[in-house]
Amino acid sequence: MPVRRALVTVVTMTASKTDGDKTVLLAAPRGYCAGVDRAVETVERALEKYGAPVYVRKEIVHNRYVVDTLSERGAIFVEETDEVPEGSHLVFSAHGVSPQVRGEAKGLQLKTLDATCPLVTKVHNEVKRFARDGYHILLIGHEGHEEVEGTAGEAPEVTHLVDGLDGVDALPDFLEQEKLIWLSQTTLSVDETMQICERLHRRFSHLQDPPSDDICYATQNRQVAVKAIAQRCQLMIVVGSQNSSNSKRLVEVALQHGTEAAHLIDYAHQIEDSWFDGVDTVGVTSGASVPEILVRDVVKSLARRGYTSVEEVTTASEKITFALPRDLRPART
Repeated sequence: MPVRRALVTVVTMTASKTDGDKTVLLAAPRGYCAGVDRAVETVERALEKYGAPVYVRKEIVHNRYVVDTLSERGAIFVEETDEVPEGSHLVFSAHGVSPQVRGEAKGLQLKTLDATCPLVTKVHNEVKRFARDGYHILLIGHEGHEEVEGTAGEAPEVTHLVDGLDGVDALPDFLEQEKLIWLSQTTLSVDETMQICERLHRRFSHLQDPPSDDICYATQNRQVAVKAIAQRCQLMIVVGSQNSSNSKRLVEVALQHGTEAAHLIDYAHQIEDSWFDGVDTVGVTSGASVPEILVRDVVKSLARRGYTSVEEVTTASEKITFALPRDLRPART
């Protein structure tokens, strides 16, 4: 699957401002990443090619608006594979699935389309490779998250979940001769993951680092953008759903880097007037599964509250794209 690497530049755009203006600091990059864009387009193209219904296991991405919009177009979201009628089209979500789930789909003769983010697939391949080479894998991630379940399912007998700093202490004792390596969920806080790694290395001196960072470029870029504006605003509004790991991390990063208050919302109408007491500068960003229309609605809502000066702070330029599943690519001419 072809990947074009992101070309990263650093630039700040500043809008004009007059004395007394209330300001919005708009973080960039924000919103859709390449993996989400690919996953959403996979469902849209499948509906166009095969017609409704097209089934999707779990939420295609963790965003309420996206799921509701695709449902209106004929996508049916299910929790488990056995809910899908035999022979139907089934899309695997961007978070990936385990070999067990793929086996279940094959048993039902489902026509599957894999919308797994290629960066998640990369971690799956690492798990398989290191398990094959005799390693125990310390997987840093959140228990119950679909990405973690799918990744751990590649080699459950040698994969050990590390959920937060307390998860380090909960691990069993490994012998010096046992090979250890850590991997991670792609949507974690970069800073917290490094703290967990440091504690893991203190406990297991023979622990090896992975050959490359597993946290995805979009997660890192959005966190860097939030850090760039956190100390300049009293309030941060993060657009994203409550079950979105990378969106929740943006709230945490904002609070850790100087913002006095931060809130995670799906829609502009969830903004509360009480948040703005003593606030003259508001930061706005969105998680990697959030369409830009929702951010625009928030900016409009803030303008009605007097926050009419908008400054976009850009810390990276993203130009990565991922190809669609082969069955959905345009025919060559």
